[in-house]
Amino acid sequence: MRKLHFIARMPDEPGALHKAAEIVRRYQGNISRIHYDHRIDPHTVFFEISVPSEEAQDKIKEDLHKIGYLQESLRPVGFLKFNVYLPNRPGALFEFLNYTTSAKANIAFLDFDEKGKHPDRLTVSLTIERTQPTCQLLNNLKSRYRIEILEYDTTGKHLDDTVFYLRFAQKLRDIIGPTEDKFLLKLLHDINHIVQELTNLGQEPKQVFESIILTGKTLKNTAGAGFYADIQRIEVTQNITLFCFQLPCGGNIFVFDGLEEMVMIDTGFGIYYPDVMEMFQKYGLGNLNKLKRIFITHADADHAGAAGFYEATSFLHQGTLEIIEKSNRAYRSKAEGCVLEEVYTKLINLFSRFTPPTRVRPFPNQVLGLRNIFPIIYRFQIGPLDFEVLESLGGHLYGQVFFFCPKHGLLFTGDSLLNFESLTEERRQFNLLAKVLMTSVNVDSETAARERQALIQIAKETEQTLAPSNKRCLICGGHGAVSVIEDGKLKPFGKIERYKRHS
Repeated sequence: MRKLHFIARMPDEPGALHKAAEIVRRYQGNISRIHYDHRIDPHTVFFEISVPSEEAQDKIKEDLHKIGYLQESLRPVGFLKFNVYLPNRPGALFEFLNYTTSAKANIAFLDFDEKGKHPDRLTVSLTIERTQPTCQLLNNLKSRYRIEILEYDTTGKHLDDTVFYLRFAQKLRDIIGPTEDKFLLKLLHDINHIVQELTNLGQEPKQVFESIILTGKTLKNTAGAGFYADIQRIEVTQNITLFCFQLPCGGNIFVFDGLEEMVMIDTGFGIYYPDVMEMFQKYGLGNLNKLKRIFITHADADHAGAAGFYEATSFLHQGTLEIIEKSNRAYRSKAEGCVLEEVYTKLINLFSRFTPPTRVRPFPNQVLGLRNIFPIIYRFQIGPLDFEVLESLGGHLYGQVFFFCPKHGLLFTGDSLLNFESLTEERRQFNLLAKVLMTSVNVDSETAARERQALIQIAKETEQTLAPSNKRCLICGGHGAVSVIEDGKLKPFGKIERYKRHS
């Protein structure tokens, strides 16, 4: 059986959906998913069906096309709102509607009340697919009636909810730039699928759509002129400085700057790469010839999403590579079949200009020992700093690793242990958007809680070991400030300074 996805745009009238279903049945199609919600868009229905052959698939599309149901493009639909003054006599509205019908204009709104302040005025909103019939309609109306144009938009930016998905598609284009209708129609299918899932879980559909748009707009607006970062500089040894760069929407970048080599841990979103390069110049890190190695904690776009811009080799878990290839952050987890995780991965990768590493070296598939509950799978050095690579148990996502330097008290915890209190309100709100769209940022919340407790235990034991030398165990989370444990809570370590572009 072949899978066919299509979007039907049909009149909001009895029997319309039945007509589409009959065409599917006619060619032995089996509907595996259908979603229609009058609250969202009264004219749009999403179908996923199984068909027995390519011929049946073509016949279904052909018959849907004949009756005007098959949506194959996302041409901008215009919006026209005006006041028209009608004579107070029987048949006046009927005569007026003859003009709109002949122009094939869809009426989205009518407002008239003879007991109101303007008993002869009718307010009309129309959605229109082509400008030429609209101009002819206006000319015809102006020759017969007194007309006041209130709003005329041919870009599709001021459409009402009767064409919600077209309006939503326009907002997506504003974020990701020009794209083919075929790609955008498939993206709408994916988005509709998670809206269907989340609506069944009790969420308001419009909130889901708003969260998707806000995710893309926030990333776009915090790149370029809107870019900023919060920075900590920590002298690890006499010749090695650790920088922590908190980017606008999270996803910290860590850079070890030594005399002969720079080493990066995580890369941030790809969309920020030009701004990061400018920022690195200010902090004396602009010589990328010194950048020889990048270590990646996990596959999420805010941690691995800019690695492909760098010539340095990226060291990562084999599972990180597999998640990147599958474009599904729930891969190899018990949430793997969840459409929320898969579609969110596609969306965030698209919005953030995900550019994964091309020069890679996966960590060996071997266990060298244990650190608490975590297998040690690799060791490496940065100057005099000896690191262990600890393999997570897959709580946040499969393939996440932690980097631990016991002697100097450095623990890089990815997204498993963070100082949430140190996040700015903007970063906190952005992180909440992911939770809205996936219900949880962890693919296995129970395991994630175990990992968090184990990491805290490692940090506390390291603190005790380092106490005689007055050193602290620095917890370097994937988001938020580099922190230490004090009174059972994470507290930012040292000074934090704000960087703004051109500041």
